[in-house]
Amino acid sequence: MSDKIKKRFGIWMDTHHATMIGYDPAAAVFTVLGHAKNPGPGSNSSENAANHLEITLIHKFFKEIDHHLVNADEIHITGSGTIQEQFVHHLSETPQFKKTVVSQSTSNPMSDEKLVEFVTRHFKN
Repeated sequence: MSDKIKKRFGIWMDTHHATMIGYDPAAAVFTVLGHAKNPGPGSNSSENAANHLEITLIHKFFKEIDHHLVNADEIHITGSGTIQEQFVHHLSETPQFKKTVVSQSTSNPMSDEKLVEFVTRHFKN
């Protein structure tokens, strides 16, 4: 690795929840940075209003995740469902992530500790 320590992050996400993992250079380990929640649109009498609300809530969910990914060089996204694809697309259209290397995989929900192990293994390869 070069003299510069790469800012590496891992995210497990589904439609309603995300856990962000980041590298702590002081401790030389990956740690949980935080969690983000997307409550979903709930019930709404209008399908059109529900769709707009869902889009707004997903955008807010993505921005909440972005907040933890400061100066990211690499991000690995894992989880279940299609939300990952939407998030990768969001990253590609967000100026601060234009040069970030993004990879992804599919996995079932896991505890924070298992996710830290998973991300650590991913970036050791």
